[in-house]
Amino acid sequence: MNNIFREIEESQTLLINTQSKLLIDQNKKVVKFGFGQSPFLPPKSVLEALKESVNHKEYTSVQGDPELRDYISAFHKQHNGLEVEPNNILVAPGTKILLFNILMAFKKADVLIPAPSWVSYAPQAKLAGHHIIKLHTSFEERWRINSKTIVEGAKHKKHEASILILNYPGNPDGLTYSEPELIDLARTAKSLNMLVISDEIYGLLNHNQAHFSFLNYYPEKTITTTGLSKWCGAGGWRFGAAFLYKNIEPEFKQALIGIGSETYSCAAAPVQIAAKTAYKNFNDTKDYLDYQIDILKNIGNFCSDHLNSEKIKVHAPQGGFYIFPDFSFHKEKLNHRGIMTSNQLCERLLIETGVALLPATAFGFDADNLVARLAYVDFKEPKEKHPFNITYDGPNIVEGIEKIVNWIEKS
Repeated sequence: MNNIFREIEESQTLLINTQSKLLIDQNKKVVKFGFGQSPFLPPKSVLEALKESVNHKEYTSVQGDPELRDYISAFHKQHNGLEVEPNNILVAPGTKILLFNILMAFKKADVLIPAPSWVSYAPQAKLAGHHIIKLHTSFEERWRINSKTIVEGAKHKKHEASILILNYPGNPDGLTYSEPELIDLARTAKSLNMLVISDEIYGLLNHNQAHFSFLNYYPEKTITTTGLSKWCGAGGWRFGAAFLYKNIEPEFKQALIGIGSETYSCAAAPVQIAAKTAYKNFNDTKDYLDYQIDILKNIGNFCSDHLNSEKIKVHAPQGGFYIFPDFSFHKEKLNHRGIMTSNQLCERLLIETGVALLPATAFGFDADNLVARLAYVDFKEPKEKHPFNITYDGPNIVEGIEKIVNWIEKS
């Protein structure tokens, strides 16, 4: 009887959060490095806008409030030079459903997904009935793909349509692409006539405030996705936006709007009204972002420096709030303790130290890769905007990193 149902696992990011809560309910201390949720509240003006709009219960258009789309267009033009017409912006309850609807718009396609990549790309492509091509990377390559990676992956194509999914700054690695790297990738994608979905949800949290959008290098067939969940700390509000390329095929755009009308209908009206406040004053938002980035950069460098000192290899993050530590230097010692896989690594670490990480298998890696994602978000936003002191303001971060280091030293 069970074979009549689709086989799809629960998102491992949500699962690790549930497991952590179970331990906390047993009065056990858990350092929550597993679930990537921003610790920052949205700006006060945005919170007030949401409160004041609770009486708005009307449906909006599937594509989103026109004035809001004007604000989003102007904001991103000022922030990173994106030229997107408001009529080519789609607003939805989160980028996750937008990504899925883009994939669903194709009858059959090859979907090229880097490994590592966000946990939902491959399951969504599978649900949409597409052929998945995994693009392998390595620590030495900074977990980044390049033109050779794409060309090699394209050799396994089965369908006329092909889609490349990029995510940078990346989840799970916190790394981005340089401008020359993006130019190289764009040239290859164009030569292969690929649609590129550039998931830039962490773009506004680039630690050097120098995010380059892929759309600027491959305007012919790039769809950019973004939203409020990461830079604005509003994940549970569910607000996402997709920027369509200028000369998008009318039937493709209509398919996206049509699928939206049959799935999410529209983003919640109060959230769209609050989003107007988030997007319409660039200078206020920049101050808010500068404050976050300073703290996240401080914490990310602390984590990567201390782990590297114990030969847990990790690249210093360039954006967002993730690092992707590689424990392979300690493979022999870990194997001796019966730890052969990243799942076993994370399970034992959680049980023996109370530190929650997410295994590399969640991000497209084979089980025997001793790599895991660490989300350095287990801290509370300081009540006063004083210079961030990790010992005082981020004690759980310090404790969690020390526990990982001590656990490895004893292995």
